Amino acid sequence: MANTTDNRPSSKVARLIEEYDLRGLGDELEVRWTGDGVERTSLRDLADYFNKQLLEQALIDAGMSALESDVDSTYRNLTEDDVSTGVRTDTRNRLEQNGIDVDDLESDFVSYQAIRSFLTEYRDAEYRKLSDQEKVDKDLQSIQRLMTRTLSVTEERIEKLRQTERIDAGAFEVLLDLQVLCQECGEQYSVAEFLDERGCQCQRE
Repeated sequence: MANTTDNRPSSKVARLIEEYDLRGLGDELEVRWTGDGVERTSLRDLADYFNKQLLEQALIDAGMSALESDVDSTYRNLTEDDVSTGVRTDTRNRLEQNGIDVDDLESDFVSYQAIRSFLTEYRDAEYRKLSDQEKVDKDLQSIQRLMTRTLSVTEERIEKLRQTERIDAGAFEVLLDLQVLCQECGEQYSVAEFLDERGCQCQRE
């Protein structure tokens, strides 16, 4: 994936990956950005993800808890504007008491522009925009997953209510029929059919 020539531009992200010994993170960032087999992640979210990896490694090196919840809450307390001064100060003090130089750590945090430069200039990665059909197919899959989840949750809740005798029910089956109604002509479609047909026939007449 990565450009292996020696003529690559300098990159803060690349330097930090080496300094924090975060092997494989460069590949992971590229995969997450290009959406190669995974849900694509935005540059801003990648910057937060990268910064949390730095924070997690700093916590580990200091012998502190590096559970995901601890990393997330600590990162939020250091970076979010809506965090109170008291909470931010307490967080900084806790880190410093464990030997972490918070000023140095925060100076290592990167922006989404740094992530973009790392991916496009340092690694020569390229984001390929989905075709119209690929985007339709991807969104249909997302809708179908949500429908499956809705069915599963509904069945589970009804079954628990039945078992605890809060409702009277024998054997049952949950049906989910999601339809798209065209308000122009009154034609009705299943979601899959509507997307497969690329909308309503009346718009093409």
